[in-house]
Amino acid sequence: MCEPVAPSLPAQEIRCVLHWFSGWSSCQRRTFVAELVKRAVPAKVCCLLEGFGGLALSDRPPSLFQCQLRLWARWFDGWTEDQRNELLAGLEELAPEYADRFYQELASTAGRE
Repeated sequence: MCEPVAPSLPAQEIRCVLHWFSGWSSCQRRTFVAELVKRAVPAKVCCLLEGFGGLALSDRPPSLFQCQLRLWARWFDGWTEDQRNELLAGLEELAPEYADRFYQELASTAGRE
């Protein structure tokens, strides 16, 4: 008898991120897209320097959204290019306007060093 094959861990992570995305506010979605662009073009110094602006010390614990972003970032760094593209395909299906925003922001980084 054959056992059903469980989806891979990255596939589960991608579904989880897309589920989170569906519950985020438009402001949180824009923040995620900006972070996605930074991770998609990590060699761009401008994006790295902009990322330092988000670092802050606080006595307050991180919000659920901040925890989700941190977890997504760790997962994303371990995904293959195909798995990252799978996330983008899911984003295109779930919220095409934010996928378009991602592609526009990504295109705007061309030529920056």
